[in-house]
Amino acid sequence: MPHEGDKDAAQACLRLRGLERRVRGTLGRGRRAARAPLGAGPSRGNAGSRRKWGSCPAARPRRGWGLGAASAVVRSGRPDAVPDPMPTPPPESAALGNSRVPGMVLKAFFPTCCASADSGLLVGRWVPEQTSAVVLAVVHFPFIPIQVKELLARVQQASQVGVAVLGTWCHRRQDAEESLGHFLEGLGAIFSHEPWLQLCRERGSKFWSCKATRRQAPTCPGAPGEDQVMLVFYDQRKVLLSQLHPPVALPDHQAGDAVAGAGGLAAVFDTVARSEELFRSDRFDEGPVRLSHWQSEGVEASILAELAKRASGPICLLLGGLLSLVSAASACRVFQLWPLSFIWSKLSTCEQLRHRLEQLTFVFSTQKAENPTQLMRKANVLVSVLLDVALGLALLSWLHGKDRIGHLAEALVPVADHVAEELQHLLQWLMGAPAGLKMNRALDQVLGRFFLYHLHLWISYIHLMSPFIERILWHVGLSACLGLTVALSILSDIIALLTFHIYCFYVYGARLYCLKICGLSSLWRLFRGKKWNVLRQRVDSCSYDLDQLFIGTLLFTILLFLLPTTALYYLVFTLLRLLVVAVQGLIHVLVDLINSLPLYSLGLRLCRPYRLAAGVKFRVLEHEADRPLRLLMQINPLPFSHVIRTYRLPSCGCHPTHSWGSLCRKLFFGELIYPWRQKGDKRD
Repeated sequence: MPHEGDKDAAQACLRLRGLERRVRGTLGRGRRAARAPLGAGPSRGNAGSRRKWGSCPAARPRRGWGLGAASAVVRSGRPDAVPDPMPTPPPESAALGNSRVPGMVLKAFFPTCCASADSGLLVGRWVPEQTSAVVLAVVHFPFIPIQVKELLARVQQASQVGVAVLGTWCHRRQDAEESLGHFLEGLGAIFSHEPWLQLCRERGSKFWSCKATRRQAPTCPGAPGEDQVMLVFYDQRKVLLSQLHPPVALPDHQAGDAVAGAGGLAAVFDTVARSEELFRSDRFDEGPVRLSHWQSEGVEASILAELAKRASGPICLLLGGLLSLVSAASACRVFQLWPLSFIWSKLSTCEQLRHRLEQLTFVFSTQKAENPTQLMRKANVLVSVLLDVALGLALLSWLHGKDRIGHLAEALVPVADHVAEELQHLLQWLMGAPAGLKMNRALDQVLGRFFLYHLHLWISYIHLMSPFIERILWHVGLSACLGLTVALSILSDIIALLTFHIYCFYVYGARLYCLKICGLSSLWRLFRGKKWNVLRQRVDSCSYDLDQLFIGTLLFTILLFLLPTTALYYLVFTLLRLLVVAVQGLIHVLVDLINSLPLYSLGLRLCRPYRLAAGVKFRVLEHEADRPLRLLMQINPLPFSHVIRTYRLPSCGCHPTHSWGSLCRKLFFGELIYPWRQKGDKRD
């Protein structure tokens, strides 16, 4: 009924008289909760603060804790995490613009480099959806207001950040400066902003005074005209150079725009990163406006860095042209014919050269990096290539020192003869009674002599190539100047060529074993009255006559009794083949490690951990009664495992990756295990 609604509104207005006292009491209880140990439950004061405050929307306290959407931790001296003691109000609707609910907590992010600056104006960005003010610089006296506004307009146009004058900063160093506070309060009429911050550092004391005043009248009678301010100090240089993970895409909205769902801490990092135009002036400039920020004592610069920036354009253009010519030559139709295309797709050296060509084309492209992630990837690729070439040159100098290539060539032929001799002893052992097993003598002799013949052919081939081995190794050593990965890929291909006879033995044994397994499985279906339907890819019922069953029984018996002899040869040569594949796999793992390891990101994480930020933590600096809460924001570095997972580079991926189940299945059924990827293999 109408008279009941008027009665509720009157009760709500009567409760507004004690609103300010209750809010301050809630803040005091939050500070005491920050000193409590980790895991302590909510106090009665916090539970009592959830009571109904009346029907007036401005009189109700807002829900939520912490510093916005991003996770934050308040730390007081020790690393134990405690909840954020300050309640954070949610944003108002877009129709309210810059207006805020009175009596709530405002977070002011203040750079530590401006703590000792002279008095002036606070320049920064107001984030309405997080009820936060990010201070970027301090404008000192004397200044002309129109020149300050022109500077802010120029910065806003260059950075697309709503930079404005947020309030005043007063640093009282002498008694004569006490009257300066009245003058600073009057600047709010020239630089109108809602709310208007007033930060003051008292003379000869560590205490600060923070106020946030409003010029608009309160929406409800009796509401306080000032807001509680929580002061958060941050290192401007570290925040500017750091990259918050995971990256959050922030909308390009100005102060007073509609509320957007962006993280509070991400908004702080984005504001500082995009306001680099404001930090290009220092105290040596003769401009009309004098600022204090992290580069106010002098802009950081390096002669070598400037020379590298100026020379990078022509160098990238030249190298990009050369790489495009190499890519065009490699894509010629002559190299796409069947024998050359097959060999190029199977050799590890060709795959590694193709991978390096793609990486160099990406690094030396004239197109500018679109985002920090792509820039980090370019840096990782460049450092990986430089380290690869450095290791290759070190290997090249070691090989050509003290005639080590000649010693390797002299030792290679005796090693090949020793391996062939051991294989010959193994075949002779298999042709007898290996481990006391009763083998089919006729088939055993045929297989043994067949493999011995191939072994003698291989020994003759090695002795025929022995005069040219030193020259071949000398040219292979020169390829190390292209990188250690290229030299390792050539080593893998050389191992594949030197063990080609073992591969042939494995293929012969695997094909013969697979043929017998397939024959036995087909004849076993014949006994059960089944057959394999090729069209429908399933097993169907089938009726056989007496002659078919008789012939199938004879073939099944013959294959079954010959299977142990074939299986033994297949087992021995499969083990030898797996040994060679394991050695090549270790070489491929080392190559992939050099190709995909993000060395630049790991170096940044080791030397400058703040560059890769996983989040922030807060340490309480001051939490006394009737004083604004002061916090210090510190950057949590990204863990090394997350750095590798985030910035890992793609590898060439030319070698196969089999699971244990698929590998055992292929070994049991006699399927070939290739050291390269097939067309039907799935890529990870």
